[in-house]
Amino acid sequence: MLRINELKLPLNHPDPALREAILQRLGIASEDLLGFTVFKRSYDARKKTAIVLIYALDVEVRGEAAVLARLAGDQYVVPAPDTSYQFATTAKPVPGTPRPIVVGMGPCGMFVALILAQMGLNPLVLERGKIVRERTVDTFGFWRKRKLNTESNVQFGEGGAGTFSDGKLYSQIKDPKHYGRKVLTEFVKAGAPEEILYVSKPHIGTFRLVKMVEQIRAEIIALGGEIRFETRVDDIYVGEENGVRQVQGVRLSNGEEIPTRHLVMAIGHSARDTFELLYERGVYIEAKPFSIGFRVEHPQSLIDVCRFGPNAGNKLLGAADYKIVHHASNGRSVYSFCMCPGGTVVAASSEEGRVVTNGMSQYSRAERNANSAIVVGITPDDYPGHPLAGIAFQRELESRAYVLGGSNYDAPGQLMGDFVKGVASKEFGSVVPSFKPAVHLTDLAPSLPDYAIVAMREAFVAFDKQIKGYYKHDAVLTGVETRTSSPIRIKRRDDDLQSLNTRGLFPAGEGAGYAGGIMSAAVDGIRVAEAVALSMTA
Repeated sequence: MLRINELKLPLNHPDPALREAILQRLGIASEDLLGFTVFKRSYDARKKTAIVLIYALDVEVRGEAAVLARLAGDQYVVPAPDTSYQFATTAKPVPGTPRPIVVGMGPCGMFVALILAQMGLNPLVLERGKIVRERTVDTFGFWRKRKLNTESNVQFGEGGAGTFSDGKLYSQIKDPKHYGRKVLTEFVKAGAPEEILYVSKPHIGTFRLVKMVEQIRAEIIALGGEIRFETRVDDIYVGEENGVRQVQGVRLSNGEEIPTRHLVMAIGHSARDTFELLYERGVYIEAKPFSIGFRVEHPQSLIDVCRFGPNAGNKLLGAADYKIVHHASNGRSVYSFCMCPGGTVVAASSEEGRVVTNGMSQYSRAERNANSAIVVGITPDDYPGHPLAGIAFQRELESRAYVLGGSNYDAPGQLMGDFVKGVASKEFGSVVPSFKPAVHLTDLAPSLPDYAIVAMREAFVAFDKQIKGYYKHDAVLTGVETRTSSPIRIKRRDDDLQSLNTRGLFPAGEGAGYAGGIMSAAVDGIRVAEAVALSMTA
């Protein structure tokens, strides 16, 4: 099999043109082309009036060796790499070895459990929240009735925070072992559309994610895994063996104690009480950078035209996204994060008396507004002291937002033009905010530190040079976005992915500071599952 990269065709090319382009690139006769599949399809929209599709293709031909030899100087025609997944070990643990425990059933924990189950290691998954459908009822109930369940919401429950998101399935992580392909293949097996295997920026959306999560759960159980919902880990037992700290078990919220020597902490970026527990038990944790800001809503039609020009609305292109950054004069970087085309801004609170925003889209991306977090990067120098100081910092900002919004879980909001001018907003314009329960117009300046407000005011004006019309007076800002990533890192060794100072503890995914988004979290879950399996069978 050959891989052809960087094969370009016009956006609206006829179907036969792809086959003809392959024949021309390889310089072969039609009868020598035995078949081909699209491995990846992206687009180049820098010239809005002449957008091109860019293909990576896996091609079967007669005389493959001769074709490769003849095209040896063509860097874009190479042998197709093997992207199939290979399990790290086929060995079995010593009889009597306690089964591995996975804490958290988000994308990371789900793939830790799935891989361990596929290897016959019978994992036990402990998830503090509810099954995904019950969790969805609780989450929508909060949005409609302002009734927050602190154990079942956007952050906690089966599927993790990624369930109520755009369902983005792409990442910029290095992936030499093609773990991402394993993730996408499992998602398709669980009911995702096959197009996620080849489009450049695959996404699924919440409603489809719900069904997929259920299917993956069913496979884990069918393969011998066990999953317990509404089961919080309230304590971790660590003993000393030959001068080394070793995980020995956990205590659950119902008082049950379960022994284990292999404990995966795939807890997500909002498991603040669990971060505190780990720190109290002596697990090494350090503060790390994250970002803070607002959600910004524009008409999706404006973004489509700015990105695609006369090709706006083309089905192959879909709803346009964007990625922008500005380096402010005060030294702060301001950038877009988790952009959701044709989506909604959602209430993502998990603690009482605090307001947090996030973004979400369905598979269709058909809502009228585009939204993105516009955030300012911060470092531990901005919240010095304790390794968990970032959590206190987030809580302070979220509490401010709660008060500014009216102390009833409405989010504080402001029109972009008023924000830049420094005046409170009184009424909405053409952009109707999508946040539920509601947006309370005010002055957002008190919600974030001065350095963030100054940098963002400068950035919104500068962004208009990158996306014409972005600095739109009645675009809506909704506060606050504080959970762009975990404020801590549970450091682990590079060789076996175990905690720096606690053997048998495997920090994993976004909460541990090793991922950001569904794909990178799932890939990290595969890596950690392999490390657990190798440790159990050594």
